Amino acid sequence: MKIILNNKDLNEALNNVSNLGFVPTMGSLHQGHISLIKKSNKECNKTIVSIFINPTQFNSQKDFKKYPKNYKKDLSILKKNKVDYVYMPKKNEIYNFNRVKKIKIASKNKVLCAKFRPGHFEGVLDVMDRLTNLIKPSNIYMGEKDFQQLYLVKNCLKKKYKVRIISCKTIRDSRKLALSSRNLLLKKNQLIKAGYLSKNLIFFKKNLRNKINLNKLISDKKKELNKLFNFKIEYLELRNVNNFKKSKTIKNSKLFVAYYIQNVRLIDNF
Repeated sequence: MKIILNNKDLNEALNNVSNLGFVPTMGSLHQGHISLIKKSNKECNKTIVSIFINPTQFNSQKDFKKYPKNYKKDLSILKKNKVDYVYMPKKNEIYNFNRVKKIKIASKNKVLCAKFRPGHFEGVLDVMDRLTNLIKPSNIYMGEKDFQQLYLVKNCLKKKYKVRIISCKTIRDSRKLALSSRNLLLKKNQLIKAGYLSKNLIFFKKNLRNKINLNKLISDKKKELNKLFNFKIEYLELRNVNNFKKSKTIKNSKLFVAYYIQNVRLIDNF
């Protein structure tokens, strides 16, 4: 496994590599990341994983600074899972030029996290564009837990690059809680409560089939969850997976949720 810290070494290492799989991460790796790596290893000649906590996608410096980090453990996991290259750049390696035209999210896409975290996805798309331009992968592997991110990155990158964005299913723990690096910021009792919420919503989504007035049922469910768990539910919405418009039917739709446990924000979809 080769650890790469700058763009010069990156270019040299990848010069003659074909069919390259890329797994972008911000570190604090878990089984969800490992599932992406395994898929890349299976489908590609070589796999590169980036570890870069991108400052431009955070809505506050406090959130950026408290984001969990454990590089020693991450590297051990990557080595064990037979990753070929690890790219761990400093900020100036990624942000080595200023854009003439800033990346903007279309107003129709300013829903869910794009509505509640202004500037977040602009930061995500900017860094993904820069990383893709530097690495030039054949495939990029991303998880469906961040489904809105996956949707926006796909739409952004397919216009510019000959790259396939491979979506990979959400990995959950035994409590049905979606794995996330932010889970490391929670105490055991908070993880248990978050798991109960996930199970509640999985059951709720299954029982939405063949029901009418879905938006009323979802609005009532949001109120119920706020009372039941004492979480701040930021949004609970049913949206079409192909265009992210609000849905009145289960077909081609997912139930999206964002909520806070104290100051830790979690997202999921079902």
